[in-house]
Amino acid sequence: MFVIRGNPIKFNIRNLSYVIRSAKEEDAKTLAEVRLQIDGETENMDREMGEAYIDEASFKQLIIEDTKSPYNLFLVCEANGKVVGFSRCEGSQLKRMSHKVAFGVCVLKDFWGYGIGTNLLKETIKFADTNEIKKITLNVLETNQKAIMLYKKYGFEEEGVLKKDKLLSDGNYYNTIIMGRFNE
Repeated sequence: MFVIRGNPIKFNIRNLSYVIRSAKEEDAKTLAEVRLQIDGETENMDREMGEAYIDEASFKQLIIEDTKSPYNLFLVCEANGKVVGFSRCEGSQLKRMSHKVAFGVCVLKDFWGYGIGTNLLKETIKFADTNEIKKITLNVLETNQKAIMLYKKYGFEEEGVLKKDKLLSDGNYYNTIIMGRFNE
């Protein structure tokens, strides 16, 4: 297995210029702040603001480990000199599960609608395809229809449902959709 972590890729969508690149250790402080803010902006994430907080040192360690691992990919999106979103693709060194990775993505609300999530996903798919990864998995809240449509557009299919998986601020329980993309 080999890893492709190429040069930054530039995008210009609706008057917003941004770059998608591999995470660097110096991004750690900003990543801690961005993740905390994103958790407070949407209920699509697993966490509420401040829960399961990852500090600068922990992000730095994660970046170091992901950079060394042929199974992991940590990407950031930088706009106006600031990290505005990121994605992680995490695999396993266990032989029986080394063919698959789990994908997660988050983008600051002010930057929704510029294709950032889509481009992070596309780069992750390239990484998986290039590295002979046979399956990408992800979880998505049933109410996040835009994300579900995006994932289906890029070859993901529904594999299952975790019923009443999340309790949101409206007091109701919601299902989590488990999706997978297979690379034969």
